Amino acid sequence: MHLALFVIVAILTLGGALGVVATRNVVHAALFLLLSLLGAAGAYLLLFAEFLALVQVLIYGGAVTIVVLFAVMLTRSSEYPRITDNPQWPLALLTAAVLSAVLGAAFWLAPEIKAQPQAPEFEALGQSLFTKWALPFEIASLVLLVALIGAIIIARHQNVGEPINSAAGVSQPEGED
Repeated sequence: MHLALFVIVAILTLGGALGVVATRNVVHAALFLLLSLLGAAGAYLLLFAEFLALVQVLIYGGAVTIVVLFAVMLTRSSEYPRITDNPQWPLALLTAAVLSAVLGAAFWLAPEIKAQPQAPEFEALGQSLFTKWALPFEIASLVLLVALIGAIIIARHQNVGEPINSAAGVSQPEGED
């Protein structure tokens, strides 16, 4: 039963990852990324790491994917030349195939390692997350917020000659001060 669930989760994760690199539409790539991240959360659930699965869904699956989608939708992509083909894709395909073969051989030929069960120290982990690492998490959230605000300001369409209110980044019509 566990093996069947693992195979399903692995197929979802790998399918999402392949979709990210195979699609030409950036929005579809972000949605495939979400699928892949949710597959990774499923793998955490199979390993009985519910906290990591929840963090994976909330932080990566939710926040990061939403920020990527907002950044893509709010930037003026029509101003940039469309990149449809990259001449280096055969080299990338060859590199991915060789890396996959090496990793597959390493997993196939490696001796089976039996992990010794360890007693989880959830209290120490919780104390560390909410005391020592609380400030870096808050700083990371502020950086994501600033990136989103920057994308909105960049995407905002301005008419030439209109003054911009620097405090709010809002254009004001002439004559209103």
